[in-house]
Amino acid sequence: MCDHDTARLSAEEIGAELGERATLVLFSSAFCRPCRATRRVLADVAAMVDGVAHVEIDAEAHLGLVRRLDVAATPTVLVLDAEGRVVRRAVGEPRPAHVIAALGAVVSA
Repeated sequence: MCDHDTARLSAEEIGAELGERATLVLFSSAFCRPCRATRRVLADVAAMVDGVAHVEIDAEAHLGLVRRLDVAATPTVLVLDAEGRVVRRAVGEPRPAHVIAALGAVVSA
């Protein structure tokens, strides 16, 4: 997961409350097989870490947000801090250890 974004997202934009400590945002599409596995990984990690929310956004239904955030492929995962700032981004199916590491950098900062 890389850490070069400076965008900020609100609860209204993602359609759910932000996590108290961090939010995992998954951009997915209907026929994306890796998206299903990514959904499970993010849900499992969010369940393990207090104050972390997991939100899935259908990329095809939110093209304005996809363009604004330069989401070019699914699955794309964004890690938001407590204020909704994008602090990490990954494309493709992440490993649980990578998600946990990215969250560790966010929630301990």
